[in-house]
Amino acid sequence: MAFQIVRNDITKISADVIVNTANPEPTFMAGTDSAIYMAAGADRLLEERKKIGVIEEGGVAVTPAFDLPAKYIFHTVGPVWMGGGRGERNIERRCYENCLHKAVELGVESIAFTLISTGVNGFPKTDALQIATSVFSDFLADHELDITLAVFDSESFRLSGKIFAGVSQYIDEHYVAEKIDEEYACEESESCMEEPEAPDSPRSRGRGRRERGRGFLNRIQFDECKAAAVPREEIFVGAAAYVPQQRSLDDVVNNLTETWSESLFRLIREKGYDEVVVYKRANVDRKLFSKIRNDKDYQPKKTTAMAFAIALRLNIDETKDFLGRAGYALSTSSMFDMIVSYFIEQEIYNFMDINEALFDFDQPLLG
Repeated sequence: MAFQIVRNDITKISADVIVNTANPEPTFMAGTDSAIYMAAGADRLLEERKKIGVIEEGGVAVTPAFDLPAKYIFHTVGPVWMGGGRGERNIERRCYENCLHKAVELGVESIAFTLISTGVNGFPKTDALQIATSVFSDFLADHELDITLAVFDSESFRLSGKIFAGVSQYIDEHYVAEKIDEEYACEESESCMEEPEAPDSPRSRGRGRRERGRGFLNRIQFDECKAAAVPREEIFVGAAAYVPQQRSLDDVVNNLTETWSESLFRLIREKGYDEVVVYKRANVDRKLFSKIRNDKDYQPKKTTAMAFAIALRLNIDETKDFLGRAGYALSTSSMFDMIVSYFIEQEIYNFMDINEALFDFDQPLLG
């Protein structure tokens, strides 16, 4: 995993580095700073911190992590929010950047952040999130590092109003509730065989998302049931009766189309992309990508398959075909599918933006 967002206490996260928003003086404040000291062992950590002395804004100092599930604690001094006119955002950005470069210097493989300075220092959480994800995205384009952003409360995480409104409207227009009332189930043969109400009839206008979903499924179920009621020998294609073709197992096996992995590397070649760029865009690490390359029958998780569709900049039809080769489909009864479909149709292929939306709707992340 190259980047992930989690709702968790940072002191409970296992990583090589835990990043702490530190006091510039060798002491600790309330909030996350205090929690890190207590979890690590306050006396020993404070003794190490005193050896460092004063840390400037945007600077980073390193101590052992002691009792935390980490090797190091990076102490970075974030800005005190004074309205945004005193360079607070630039200082915030430097905190993230300097921590990442220090991680590279020490040769660590994983690092965990909180939203720096958003506690007692008052830095706006939405601004901190946008700065953090922007820095992470730029950094991961050139480096290999597992980055975790720990967001402890739901208030810390909010999508921009424009993206949230667009995603919400798209879901409202397309999302179909997974569980439909029994009256719409195909098993109810009598009701199933009734012609469904036209979607633009007076009775159907003005209904909510769930009712639109029911109407959509009812139409499909009606057509399926009608087809099921017709004997196979009476189905016609043009003027000739349709006769099912008998195929041997050998014939089926010998005519399989390319696998998902084969399709992935074909698309990379056809679109002229660099493989490293693709797996970084997909938010997967080099080890997983190598495993996929070496196994033409590799079976990805749906989140991984979808992540590569985003990395390849596929349109919605290409995405459906690509997912189908892994045995998956885009479903209107899946919130995850609808959110990713929205971004594909809007031609927004930044996995940070997509993962922010997925996280805000409590869905699995890409990659």
